[in-house]
Amino acid sequence: MQLAEFNQASESDAKSFLKHCVQIKSWVSELTVQRPYASVEDLLIQAKQQTKTWQWSEIKSALDNHPRIGEKQAQSTLSDQEQDFSKREQASITSDDATQEALLAGNTAYEKKYGYIFLIKASGLNSEDVLQALRYRLLNDPDTEKRIVHQQLTEIALLRLTQELNA
Repeated sequence: MQLAEFNQASESDAKSFLKHCVQIKSWVSELTVQRPYASVEDLLIQAKQQTKTWQWSEIKSALDNHPRIGEKQAQSTLSDQEQDFSKREQASITSDDATQEALLAGNTAYEKKYGYIFLIKASGLNSEDVLQALRYRLLNDPDTEKRIVHQQLTEIALLRLTQELNA
């Protein structure tokens, strides 16, 4: 979608477009209400600023609808666009048996420790990068990990928004 289309879209269509980037209602609503934007850069600045207002409960809810890293099949509750994002972002994650087992074990340990899925902006990372980050982050205390997850979700949302506005 081009910026002009986004600015002129119905409220419902604009919210649907933004929801594909991240499923946080306050972010979607606030960015929709502030239309029109003079430039893509203005929208991205506002989108980034709005991520700073996210509450942990909103982030946790978004995580509950996000596929696990290394999952071969994104959750069926995701839109086609969100499944496409996930597939593109994880394109460098190999699917050999050893990698799948390591990711499964790491994801399981992470979810047991923190109570939510491991989230990382996987775009541009390979399997070893992801596994190394997963193992490292398992050493974090819960508050540190929440801050990292917030930052990672922000990066994912902004990447997706950028990709969609430049498509």
